[in-house]
Amino acid sequence: QVQLVESGGGLVQPGGSLSLSCAASGIISTINSMNWYRQAPGKQRELVAGITRAGSTNYAGSVKGRFTISRDNAKKTVFLQMNNLKVEDTAVYYCNVASVRHYWGQGTQVTVSS
Repeated sequence: QVQLVESGGGLVQPGGSLSLSCAASGIISTINSMNWYRQAPGKQRELVAGITRAGSTNYAGSVKGRFTISRDNAKKTVFLQMNNLKVEDTAVYYCNVASVRHYWGQGTQVTVSS
């Protein structure tokens, strides 16, 4: 059974940092890209950052320079380091793994508020 287990969300003040992780298990085929999406209330889900198996990364313009995505292929884990967080980063963050199909995590809440 495929599982994506996310951790690391929470409440932080503006300017603070949080680190998310997502560990995949039960996927026996090659994992290609690993991605983080987010969905704020009343908004569509959007791609925040992605990383290929080779390590190439891409970021949404709103997070470029503040967020860093990385992965550990051996542990099938993807990370998202979020620095200088802003109120508008508040959302549920979802891990996404692309293999023979796309898999989604359950989501973790990130709230940026003073």
